[in-house]
Amino acid sequence: MIIYSMQNIFLTLIIIILLTQSIWAKESNTEKLGDILQVAIPAIGYGATLYLDDQEGQNQFYKSFGTNIAITYALKYSINKKRPNGGKYSFPSGHTSSAFQGASFINQRYGIEYGIPAYIGAIFVGYSRVEAEAHYPVDVVSGAFIGTLSSMYFTTSYKGYKLEVKRMGSGYGLQVEKKF
Repeated sequence: MIIYSMQNIFLTLIIIILLTQSIWAKESNTEKLGDILQVAIPAIGYGATLYLDDQEGQNQFYKSFGTNIAITYALKYSINKKRPNGGKYSFPSGHTSSAFQGASFINQRYGIEYGIPAYIGAIFVGYSRVEAEAHYPVDVVSGAFIGTLSSMYFTTSYKGYKLEVKRMGSGYGLQVEKKF
């Protein structure tokens, strides 16, 4: 039996809100698919942590997801750049940052064989945002950068090698660790 914590319930509600927010009002199939993937990619990453009972991965996902959302929306509201279609809050692309946060989490935590399809989906999300004239290319690239870095910073490998920069005396060194 899975016991849902408040974090699990909170994250599930955020995903549902993001998914249903704008999907049904869109006219383009490209835009609809981009909307779905921007939620599905991080949901798959989080779902993997539940399926594998990976508590460490869940905590890393929360930190990465929360950081990504906070940075993206702080920039959106402080910069308030006009969208190509005339709307507000173009920079950076929230759809793209969400998709790349999920793809980067999957890649960092579970490996490149799962990361590649996730990154392909995330790239499509970015494309769909430019195609729909909801964002400029710089908005999409910035969103991808923010999403990727938020996961790279917080996420370690589930199994395999972990490479870390460590402070050693008066300098720095690399530490390689193998997880079994």
